[in-house]
Amino acid sequence: MKIAVLSGKGGTGKTLVSVNLAAATQTSVYIDCDVEEPNGYLFFRPEGVEEEEIAIKIPSVDEQLCNGCRICVDFCKFNALAYINGKLKIFNEVCHSCGGCILFCPEKALSEQDKVIGRVQKGTSENVTVNTGILNIGEASGIPIIKKLLNDILPGPEFIFIDCPPGSACIAMESIRDADYCILVAEPTLFGVHNFNMVYELVKLFDKPHGVVLNKCLEGKNPAEEFCLEKGIRILGRIPFDNELGLLNSNAQIAVRENENYKMLFSALLQIVTEEVQK
Repeated sequence: MKIAVLSGKGGTGKTLVSVNLAAATQTSVYIDCDVEEPNGYLFFRPEGVEEEEIAIKIPSVDEQLCNGCRICVDFCKFNALAYINGKLKIFNEVCHSCGGCILFCPEKALSEQDKVIGRVQKGTSENVTVNTGILNIGEASGIPIIKKLLNDILPGPEFIFIDCPPGSACIAMESIRDADYCILVAEPTLFGVHNFNMVYELVKLFDKPHGVVLNKCLEGKNPAEEFCLEKGIRILGRIPFDNELGLLNSNAQIAVRENENYKMLFSALLQIVTEEVQK
């Protein structure tokens, strides 16, 4: 079963939940799709890491063949091409690698070349296979890396945890595309609830079964819990605001491997999630 873990903003506890759920299983795969700032590997410290570069196709122009017809410029809806001072200019940063300009060029002046945008790393940490996507600084989109991560999943482990990018942009959509269930992680602040609502709308749009884990819970009023009760969202569990858990997390230690109480908490949460998926 593929379980995606999302949050409306960074720092909510999405990686805390996904890392500890993966570690609480007998065997699982952890996939870090937060390619702009992956940090799950800091907790797992995987061994036997293998790395593969990920490239996209971008156009390259042969100026000897280009006659300035501007057909490719008119075709590109992303303004990645412009004809300036008698030369075709290609803006790689906004190119979407559709290949249309190459197909439409009557002079065959355009061809494809590889541009490396990042890499994927694969290793193991005890019972968990750890797959991490890393987007190079300055690149516009990590979707090709996320697709590579998700398409390379091998059959076998019962649990596959997808640590999604925060928010509800295209990279988050791609991360939950094939998920069987979505866990939304929310914090008890008004700002957190505002962003939580965006990912809640996202999973509804994709018609994904979902539930919420409330993190950093304190006694008293909890806006995130009130939101869930108002919307009828299933609350899967509550993680207390706890100094020991915060210390473990800040030291990049996996709570279920260090503390029996948290092993019980996340094991119970895993059982609840399993039952929800199988409904």
